[in-house]
Amino acid sequence: MFYLFDPRYLMFMLPAFVIMLLVQLYVSSAYKKWSKVQARSRMTGAQAAQRLIERGGLYGVQVEGVRGKMTDHYDPRQKVLRLSEGVYNGQSVASLAITAHELGHAMQDKEDYFPLRLRAALVPAVNIGSYLGWILLMLGMFLRVTGLAWLGVAVFAVGALFALATLPVELNASARAKKLLVDSGLIVGQEETRGVNNVLNAAALTYVAALLTAVLQLLYWASLVLGMGRRR
Repeated sequence: MFYLFDPRYLMFMLPAFVIMLLVQLYVSSAYKKWSKVQARSRMTGAQAAQRLIERGGLYGVQVEGVRGKMTDHYDPRQKVLRLSEGVYNGQSVASLAITAHELGHAMQDKEDYFPLRLRAALVPAVNIGSYLGWILLMLGMFLRVTGLAWLGVAVFAVGALFALATLPVELNASARAKKLLVDSGLIVGQEETRGVNNVLNAAALTYVAALLTAVLQLLYWASLVLGMGRRR
């Protein structure tokens, strides 16, 4: 793509790339550290999930193992909590933190949490926009039709809106996770509490970095269209 050879693209996106890299290293470090610390409850992620499902009144939610590392997620359509192999079988503080976080999403689903519904509603628009935005932007710039190019930028803005909508959903799920773990007695003591906070806070930073990346990319597209308008 032409923008890869545009110095302005690096000017906008290099900070985001650096921050994203640092965040990923932080997440990996936090997970690696606390996956080696066994929780006093000695429960695996799968066992903890069953207890937390009962504690949270999440009847009907099933728990399954899934291949991969950090592939954990809650599927609201099938009401299934899928845990990666290390989390499903692990007895670590990290396993409990991740399990509880994903069940935080199950609680949001049960309560019809508005930010979660908003994010889900944006998914089709984001999928369409990832293709349509390119077409509109490129056509607008090629044909020198500023309005069409701005329409492409507006379509791309949905991606930034999705990243913004994702942030409160993830932060809320982590807050629910911490409360669930403490109230259920699965996490005890300052060290385990610190470990849970470390893992969940590191994960939250990935969504902050994703929002920053989306915003900076949007600003880059806007700068291209503004430059096109000035050249006219």
